[in-house]
Amino acid sequence: MIRTLIAAFALMGALVLPAAAQQAPKLPPNVDPQNAIIMQTTKGPVVFVLRTDLAPQHAERIKTLAREGYYDNVPFHRVIEGFMAQTGDGQYGNGTGGSRYPNLPAEFSSVPFKRGTVGMARSSAPNSANSQFFITFGDASFLNGQYTVIGQVVSGMENVDKIKRGEPVQNPDKILSMKVASDVK
Repeated sequence: MIRTLIAAFALMGALVLPAAAQQAPKLPPNVDPQNAIIMQTTKGPVVFVLRTDLAPQHAERIKTLAREGYYDNVPFHRVIEGFMAQTGDGQYGNGTGGSRYPNLPAEFSSVPFKRGTVGMARSSAPNSANSQFFITFGDASFLNGQYTVIGQVVSGMENVDKIKRGEPVQNPDKILSMKVASDVK
């Protein structure tokens, strides 16, 4: 009987430990959890802060979709070396889809696209952003004033750097889960 109990506790521990290993990363100091996004990716955690001061409608859309689980298991479908990693097509997973919500009007700013900047993807029409976003690997100043800056990676950029490249990506890395930090217990 004691052996059975020990075996049962060992099995429970084995089931609980992987979940504990996936715990959300600690937020850097002075980061508002109401406007921080925690992405668990196949390469590790990534945290970015939403710029509600620059793009309030886009930031709200990201939070709404994250809370709905829209981004969970969504691939990084377009990843260009030295440029950016794009994701957020929870409809088709290939860059052709969007959410059930209407497209957003552009909220362009003078904030430059640099390493770790999070921007909204769109078609050639400026007011066509919906759910897809990208994270820049380095300077992308040619996008300045033409795409909406929605945030900045504050931790986990080394994990973004590990995302598999391609256009389209074969067997792509994914967002396993994406949550607003204040919702994570």
